[in-house]
Amino acid sequence: MNVQQQSFARRGFLRGALAAAVLVPMAGSIASCAGGGGGGTTGPTGTVSDTNPFGMADKSTVDAVIFKGGYGIDYVDFAGKGFENAHSGSTAKISPSTDIAQELQPRFVGGNPPDLIDNSGAKAIGFSTILAQLEDLTSVVNAKNLEGKVIKDTLYGGVLAPGTFEGKLAALNYVLTVYAMWYSDALLKDNGWSVPKTWDEMYALGEQAKAKGKYLFVWGKEAATYYQEMAISSAIKEGGHDVRLGLENLKADCWSHPALQSVFTALNKIVKAGHFKPGGSGTQFTAAQAQWSNAQEAVFYPSGSWIENEMKDQTKSGFKMTGAPVPSVTTSSKLPYASLHSAAGEPFVVPSQGKNVPGGKELLRVMLSKDAATNFAKTKLAPTIVKDTVPSDGFGSTALVSQTKLLSDAGDNIYTWNFIDLYGTNKDQLVVWNTFLDGKSDVATLTSDLQKITDKVRNDSSVKKIEVK
Repeated sequence: MNVQQQSFARRGFLRGALAAAVLVPMAGSIASCAGGGGGGTTGPTGTVSDTNPFGMADKSTVDAVIFKGGYGIDYVDFAGKGFENAHSGSTAKISPSTDIAQELQPRFVGGNPPDLIDNSGAKAIGFSTILAQLEDLTSVVNAKNLEGKVIKDTLYGGVLAPGTFEGKLAALNYVLTVYAMWYSDALLKDNGWSVPKTWDEMYALGEQAKAKGKYLFVWGKEAATYYQEMAISSAIKEGGHDVRLGLENLKADCWSHPALQSVFTALNKIVKAGHFKPGGSGTQFTAAQAQWSNAQEAVFYPSGSWIENEMKDQTKSGFKMTGAPVPSVTTSSKLPYASLHSAAGEPFVVPSQGKNVPGGKELLRVMLSKDAATNFAKTKLAPTIVKDTVPSDGFGSTALVSQTKLLSDAGDNIYTWNFIDLYGTNKDQLVVWNTFLDGKSDVATLTSDLQKITDKVRNDSSVKKIEVK
């Protein structure tokens, strides 16, 4: 597996961190930060060895602040215990945060940031503002893990690219997210249905599902753009990387690409046929997801691989959640049907001005051990960037087994994109997609409205543009 996003590594690094408000200051600060450094680095204060590669002082404390989102913080607590066991007398202080920016920006300004941060969530700190204050984490991936293997040799290919800025590995994105079309394998088998591989097959299944009183899809107002993700992924599969590059580079008429138009047309046909459950634009997204996973009112739901953990308390017994590639438009698409959207997320950073920089790196090293990464996969039912941590039975999770199979089947045909997070357009696109899924617009209006959002960014001279090749 090798994620195809190396053309401009920084854009991935910025993924999830650049809300619209960050884009304006980015233009100036990126240039000033490009040289890296930042001063204040705490060097080794203990003996350097394979078991203490960063020279952490004996009996020291590491201060970690972890975004408490869908994955919680208990997986870092687990690694913290491993850290304390490996370094007797040392302490890992793990603190949760749901608002990283509000809580930690004052600490950066005051020169007292934590030693390790999961800079994630909707309120993450814009990386452009702290880039020069972050450690290069190359030493971490060059170190040996707790099992004695060099860490970089244990990772999936391409997963360091999203955290690399002009040669500086400033963030390690810990979780590997697989985007797919999720369904109940039990429901399909009970009804003698197969996973549709084209949009025509999807429509035909919609007619069969309607006869059984079910919809193809549900959606929630905050997650209407999950269908945009699905559409883009399908269009890239159909039309190749020209589709992705047009969107990434904010090209004029990029949303009019024939492959995107074919997918929009197929989706519109499904909307008009009533195969989306009505009322999604007025439904909270987890309630809509429960309509799918618990009430089984719909057959499919497009999402990232966090969906199983997010809905584990609202999933019907015997559901057998499974992921499948999104449909192609035709059986002669440019990329194979098994092609997949996947990306590494949850960026962990080590501030250079932390009191215990070696300790921050050491806790991250422990997190990248096979033991800690396996614990994450087992408890969160999602893989990390560390390979070979998911057994063939997926710890009993059909969804996790299917993620492994999806990645294996895709081979090198794995792709991602970052223009939405990079330019902060999701909020505006949500409005457009809720209207479309409600059946209150058509393909032409959807295309025009999305293009207006893209054009607005492209024509705003205050926004730094990132060229993707």
